[in-house]
Amino acid sequence: MVRMNTGMVWMFSACLGALFIPSAYAQGKKAQSSAARGAGGKDNAVTSVNAEEMTVIGHHRMVAGAAANYNKKTANLGPLGTRRTLDAPMSIMTVPHDVIVNQQARNINDLMQYLPSVQLETRADPGTSRPQSRGFEADVISNSRIDGLNAFTVTPYAAEQFDNVQVLNGLAGALYGPQNPAGTFEYGLKRPTDERINRLVVGVDSIGTLMENVDSSGRLGKNGWFGYRINLLHGDGTTYVQDSWVRRNMVSADFDIHFDRDTVLELDASHYTYDERGMPAGVNLNNMQLPEAPDLSRPHMGQDYAGYNSENNVFLAKLKHRINDDWSFVIGGLYQDSGRQVFESADTLINNQGGYKQTISAATTVNDFKVGSNMAYINGHVHTGFIRHDLVIGTNGYMAGGYNPLSGQSYTAVASASLYDPAVAPNGPQPYYRGNYESQYVRYQSMILGDTVHFNRHWSAMGTLAWSWLDQDSTGTVTEEAATKQTVNGYVVSTTHLGKGKTTNARADAAFSPMASLIYKPADNQTAYFTYGRSLQAGTSVTAGAVNDNQFTSPVRSEEFEVGYKYMFRNIQFNVAGFRATRSYAYIDPTSHVYGNFGTQRNYGVEFQAMGHITPCLAVIGGMTWIDAEVLNTGNVRTSNKEAVGVAPLQANVLLDYRIPFSQGFALNGLAVNANVHYTGRRAADVYNSTYAGSYVTLDMGARFPFRAARHPWMARFGVTNVANERYWSSVYNGTAAGTAVTAAGTSAAYAGLPRAYHFTLEADF
Repeated sequence: MVRMNTGMVWMFSACLGALFIPSAYAQGKKAQSSAARGAGGKDNAVTSVNAEEMTVIGHHRMVAGAAANYNKKTANLGPLGTRRTLDAPMSIMTVPHDVIVNQQARNINDLMQYLPSVQLETRADPGTSRPQSRGFEADVISNSRIDGLNAFTVTPYAAEQFDNVQVLNGLAGALYGPQNPAGTFEYGLKRPTDERINRLVVGVDSIGTLMENVDSSGRLGKNGWFGYRINLLHGDGTTYVQDSWVRRNMVSADFDIHFDRDTVLELDASHYTYDERGMPAGVNLNNMQLPEAPDLSRPHMGQDYAGYNSENNVFLAKLKHRINDDWSFVIGGLYQDSGRQVFESADTLINNQGGYKQTISAATTVNDFKVGSNMAYINGHVHTGFIRHDLVIGTNGYMAGGYNPLSGQSYTAVASASLYDPAVAPNGPQPYYRGNYESQYVRYQSMILGDTVHFNRHWSAMGTLAWSWLDQDSTGTVTEEAATKQTVNGYVVSTTHLGKGKTTNARADAAFSPMASLIYKPADNQTAYFTYGRSLQAGTSVTAGAVNDNQFTSPVRSEEFEVGYKYMFRNIQFNVAGFRATRSYAYIDPTSHVYGNFGTQRNYGVEFQAMGHITPCLAVIGGMTWIDAEVLNTGNVRTSNKEAVGVAPLQANVLLDYRIPFSQGFALNGLAVNANVHYTGRRAADVYNSTYAGSYVTLDMGARFPFRAARHPWMARFGVTNVANERYWSSVYNGTAAGTAVTAAGTSAAYAGLPRAYHFTLEADF
């Protein structure tokens, strides 16, 4: 609480201090729009359009989400700036602000189901899942960004902090530096708005989690040269299962300072804490068959004293300057400190009928991540004869350190129980960890050159090249002394004592990642394209089970081909894309017991997307993806030519939002209903393909009603997720990253889907 109050004082002090900047710098609304272009010059003029402004119709402001604007027509493409998704030669899909508010999302991972090419690897809790796209696992930093800057992704984020979530499917190493071919996940912060907003939202989730959210935005000073956005959040109460609770608190502040007509400084700071107890645990297969999924709403799937505390602090700054009509630059940096205290339940199967044992441990995995990322781009437009060039030169990268405890306690809470009749383990002690050492340190920096060549209004070509410098340190542990045991409240608590071990290093200098696209536009509302990309990234390491523990493999190579077509028909956009991607696959050789890049994961498939308004009253966002994902050339007949774990051959999602066309003046005018159907096909649950997670379909439904009271607009929303209370496995994955589980199916893990839950919010705008 002290940290939160300190953050609030800092942000309001910054707000007051900024008022002393001479008002001579304010040059009116035209200046704001010009400076907002940022990198990319003319192509970036669309960045001055704020999603919140879409809620203003004439002189009557509507509550956020009332228009159901589900097609965000622009995308942030890093060094390329902000461009129309229709023109981009790559598959891009965005969950916009209206979906976030209308579906009453509470965390970022709530939004991933609307992206049909995205899957989640749920790590102990749905709020800390690792995203993946097109069947490839994402890196925890390289594949994710907040407003264009690398950030740690496997930590809770509040959905209320963001304006949109965008995914660029496929390989983009030439734009963002070394990364997995798992897509680029871009989290767009809420920015200050030209229209003044004072928004209050109160609500309740599930059994009784109360929440309050205040969102205030506007501009101050002469001609509005100073923009602000303050966002406060509190939530506390019982979740979807009895004897559990969750608490989340956030304060964030975002400022725009326009120094002159062409220069704007963006400052952002946020502090978010998320704590939970008594939530269900993930399930380790332990060489067993994956049983029928349990009902997570049953009490004691997780013990009421087990859980975790997390804290996420992010600070971001960007300076944008428009040099002239053709040239501009942007420079920015981000610092993040994400820490967590984990003492949660973990279930391990003991038979094929759903029997399990449960342990509670203070995890000795990374409990603190510190990230510092940067970017600097210069964008310009030049002509050589009749040919127009959109040029970019720039750099981006990050430094990240991970810190682990040196000792951790654990004990068996339940020796034997059933997933369908979980057992309570009363009065269990909270396990603790102690000590700290830097287990990993990563430094990535890339130099980027790009040119989009426009031959005429139909044909163009885009090429980007990246040279990357990679440096990784990994420090292992050694057994310092034998584990000690003591009895606490009747439980035998074991304490593992570790020491800092050997440090290994991996480097790559000027690693080359190219991308090239050929683009054909038969009309302004259509785009056909072919894109080829290749990327090289630093190798991976394994910490246990190999003779070369803690040593890095050779660099990981990825390659992708993509062909696509985009069509804007009136107010709805359709995208279709076919792709083929390969990536080195690391595992422990069953004969030599050496960990290395001995296999290949090959994925190919087709995806379809639709976003926008079918009619003025009916909006849609959705699509489907078919994937054939296989692991090849492992040297082991049991694991070669097998389906990749957790990748569904078919996944689809459709969200429909219908505003009932009552006549003007009718009491129910403005009433809208929505329904979301999600399908995920059968997935391999281990590397041998000996057991599978079944397919499932879920249905979410909701309604909202706008009204006016006390001369202000209001909105009431009610929703039910998983209406049929379907039981299913939402996530199946290799328990050890980078495919190291090739020799042991027992490391696979699964997490069951959430049960039926209710959500109600009441929003008022002042």
